[in-house]
Amino acid sequence: MATKTRHIGLSLGADICWPICYEALFRQLDPVISDGQTTQKFEVERVAIEPFDLRQPVKYDVVIDRLTHWYHTSREWIKKAILTDDLYVFNNPWSLQSMEKHTSYCAMMRLGFPVPDTWLIPPKAYVESPDLKATLSRYARLFDLDAIGDEIGYPLFMKPYDGGAWVGVTAIHDSEMLHQAYNQSGTRVMHLQKGVIPHDAFIRCVGLGPQWRYVNYDPSAPLHDRYQIDSSFLSDADKDTLSKMTMVINAFFGWDFNSCEGLRSNGVWCPIDFANACPDSQVTSLHYHFPWLIKANIRWSVFCAATDRSMHANLNWDRYFAIAAEDKPFEDKLDDYAAIAREYFEYDEFHEFCDKHLGDLDEIAHEFFGSEIVLDAIRQKVEALYPEHEVEEFTTLFWDRIQAWRQQESAA
Repeated sequence: MATKTRHIGLSLGADICWPICYEALFRQLDPVISDGQTTQKFEVERVAIEPFDLRQPVKYDVVIDRLTHWYHTSREWIKKAILTDDLYVFNNPWSLQSMEKHTSYCAMMRLGFPVPDTWLIPPKAYVESPDLKATLSRYARLFDLDAIGDEIGYPLFMKPYDGGAWVGVTAIHDSEMLHQAYNQSGTRVMHLQKGVIPHDAFIRCVGLGPQWRYVNYDPSAPLHDRYQIDSSFLSDADKDTLSKMTMVINAFFGWDFNSCEGLRSNGVWCPIDFANACPDSQVTSLHYHFPWLIKANIRWSVFCAATDRSMHANLNWDRYFAIAAEDKPFEDKLDDYAAIAREYFEYDEFHEFCDKHLGDLDEIAHEFFGSEIVLDAIRQKVEALYPEHEVEEFTTLFWDRIQAWRQQESAA
C-alpha cells in the first residue's frame, strides 16, 4: 500500500498557546487515513517568513493562516502558493484583503439579512496628498451630521468601516456625543449604525468549516470575561438560525474561520459584526471554549488535507443573488442560502469523514486538556500579556475554566 505524507503549515504571528496545543494534540492523535490503496499520514510545522522565488514549489497541502490580514509578505506568499501549487488556506486571502466590514454589510443586506441601518460618513480629517484639495473642493458636499443622526435614531454606534478589534467603537446617545466622537475620529472612515434596542441576547457564533460554537458574549466585560461560560441558553431554533447565518456568511466570502455577532430583538437575530479576519484564538480570551477551537481546527485541517479540498478562489455569488431576488420570506431564503453553503463546506462528507477517521479525538482531547502541556501553554500566554504579579492568578483562572469544560464534557 502506498504511503503519502500530507503537510499542514501554521502561519503565525504573536500566537503562543493555540499552536502549542494544536501541535501537541495532533501528535497524540497521530491520524492515519487509509482508503485501502493509499495510507495518508500528516506532518505539522510552522511556516517561516523568508524571501521566495515565485516559481518555488510549496510543500504544504493546507496552511492555517494568522497573518494574511496585516502582514503583506506572508499574504503574498500564500496567494502565490494558491495560484501555483493549489494550496488550501484558512482563509481566502483575496477575500480578506478586499472584504471589510462595509462590504460584508452591503452583501448581507442584499441577501435580506436583518442588518441594522448603517451609514458611511466621510472622514473628519485627511492625510494630505497632491490631488486631495482639488477633489474635495469639486466634489465633497457639506452634510448635516445631526440630520443623519436623527434619521438613524439614537442610540447608535460609530465604528470604523473596516473594523479592527473594537478600536474606535463608540456608543452614542445624543447629538452632542455624535459630534464629539466624529471630531475625535481623525482620518478613519466611519460607519454610523443603529443600535438594536431592545435586545435580550448577544451571541458570538464562531464558525470553523462546518462547525459552530455559540457563546454568550459581553463586550463591556474585561477581555478574560467577554466569552461567558454558561450553556443551554439557546433554543434549537435559535441555534439553527445562527448556524445558518454564520455558514452562509462564511461560504459567501470564502472564510473558513470567522466569528459572527448577533443581537436578538423581539425574536429576530440581527447580525451586527461578522467580518472578523482573525478571530480570537487565545486561551486568555476563549478559556472555557479554547478546547473546542483546537479540536475544530484539527478536524477541518485534516479533512481539507486528506481530501485535496479546492480553494474556491473564485467566489460565485450569482446563486445567492438569484435567491435574494425571489419573492418569499427571509427565513425561506436563508434555508436556500444554507443549502448552497452546506454544499460549499461539504457538510455531509466532512461529518462522515470525522466519524470514520477521527472518532477518538474527543477522548484523546479530554485527557490532553488536563495535561502539563496545556498548563504550560496557558502560562506562556499569560506571561506574554499580564504583569508579573498577575501571572499566577490568571494562569489558574484559565486552567480552572478548561477543567470546568472537561467536567461538563464528561457529564454530557
